[in-house]
Amino acid sequence: MQEQKFGIKRSRKTTKPKVVCPEIQFYECDHCKSIIQIIGDPTDDFIYCCKRKINQLLPIDAGEIQAAATINYRIIGGYNENAIEVSWQIIEQKDSIEWVYIKTFTGGQIKYVTNLSKTSFIFALADEDAYVYCDEDPCLECTFRCKRGFEIFAYLKNSGLIKIPIERMQASW
Repeated sequence: MQEQKFGIKRSRKTTKPKVVCPEIQFYECDHCKSIIQIIGDPTDDFIYCCKRKINQLLPIDAGEIQAAATINYRIIGGYNENAIEVSWQIIEQKDSIEWVYIKTFTGGQIKYVTNLSKTSFIFALADEDAYVYCDEDPCLECTFRCKRGFEIFAYLKNSGLIKIPIERMQASW
C-alpha cells in the first residue's frame, strides 16, 4: 500500500466547515474612483471618501452581463492542492475586469488584473477553506458541493460589481 502524504495546505476538518466570514460590502467614491471594502455592517450610516459620502456597489448577477463578459470558475487540486480557478472572457471590448475577490468560509482573497491579456486567476486554499469531500481533480461538482457558501466578486470597469455564488452542481455525477 502506498503511503499517503498530506500537503501543508490540506484541510484537517472531517466535516464541511460553516461560513464564518461576515458579509462583505464594496463602496466606490464618485470623485477619485477608489473602491473600499467593508466586512460586516458599517458602524456609521455613511462611508466617506474625498470628504463626500460614497455609494455602496450593489452586485449584479453574472447572467445580466453576458453581452459584455462571461465569468466562470472551477475547483481544482483535490485534497492536497485545493484551489479555485476563476476565468473570464471579455466580449464587449470597452469593458475590462479590474479585480476579482473570492469570499471563503474563513475570509477572502483579492487579486488585481495588472495584465489585460490575462484571462484567469488561481486562488489557493488552505485550512478549513481547503475542505473537500473527495480527491477528484478537477472537482466533479457533485451533490456534496464542498465550496457552497463561497462567493466570487468581479469588478468590471463599465458593468460594475458582479457576484457569483459557488454552488453549481452537475447532474451527470
